[in-house]
Amino acid sequence: MSSERSLGIGIVGFGFMGRTHARAYRAAAGTGRANRIVAIADADPARLEDGGARGNLEGEAATPLFDPRETAIVAKAEELFANEAVDAVSLCTPTDTHVELAIAALRAGKHVLVEKPVALAARDVERLAAVARGTQKLCMPAMCLRFWPGWRWLRQAIERGSHGTVKSAVFRRLASPPSWSADFYRDARRSGGALFDLHVHDADLVRWLFGEPTSVHATGSLDHVTACYRFERGPAHVVAEGGWDHTGGFPFHMGYTVVFEQATAEYAFGRTPPLLLHQEGTARGLPLEEGTGYDGEIRHFLDCCAGKSVLEATIDEAVGLTRMLEAERACVEGGTPR
Repeated sequence: MSSERSLGIGIVGFGFMGRTHARAYRAAAGTGRANRIVAIADADPARLEDGGARGNLEGEAATPLFDPRETAIVAKAEELFANEAVDAVSLCTPTDTHVELAIAALRAGKHVLVEKPVALAARDVERLAAVARGTQKLCMPAMCLRFWPGWRWLRQAIERGSHGTVKSAVFRRLASPPSWSADFYRDARRSGGALFDLHVHDADLVRWLFGEPTSVHATGSLDHVTACYRFERGPAHVVAEGGWDHTGGFPFHMGYTVVFEQATAEYAFGRTPPLLLHQEGTARGLPLEEGTGYDGEIRHFLDCCAGKSVLEATIDEAVGLTRMLEAERACVEGGTPR
């Protein structure tokens, strides 16, 4: 058992994503990363009854997610930020609250993990980045796909040149409209639509894998977009499709097809095995680490808070990502390629 001091965690917003973070923190504690949820802020007390068990989503097991005997329950984020037992905060609130809440948490001396998208305008993310630099506290955008085992394998394969250089990369993220917080997600002025809330993951992956594109062109709508990216030295064909306009009941899909010089890698979420490598007329499943990107993301955040690692996803990167998404939005709204 680890002897290090347990990091005090505060979660702001205990809806779908707040609950996801709570599970990941609990799982991380089981890996020796000492932490405990010491405070939760949510305006809906029903979500927090019986350690969060009563606030479960439909189909979710009724399992407590925190110990109410050692967790302060408050209605307002400001009360949580004032709690000296809180060392680090997960912000799991609607997008249009992220920047102001993150700034308040940083100024209160807390490390911050802020859910994606950080904001819908790069100027707002820049403002947060400036405050983060001034406070010298961690401010990490929650880009969980960077920590998903299949995507980490892809990054390593590209860096090592295991199968030659990449010739083509296609990313897909498709779903029916979110069933939770429907009023928020239906209002693109607040959520940014699927372009900002769903496609954001693959847009970030494109930059993470291949760097800043020299140009981007997007077509479709805010709820279903296809973007094409050009690079000075990267692959000639890089495409990302994201949409949540499918009819109800359409199963969530995320995956990629990446063509290397000597192999093709294909990932399909929910398939067994999810990652196939096609090479010399055969396809073989590749082993991946267990866990989700949420688990990896939370473990990395905790390691960084403990000074054991350096952030792999930074708020400055979120500034560039938001600028790119703004360019894609301009395209689908009738603008010209960037």
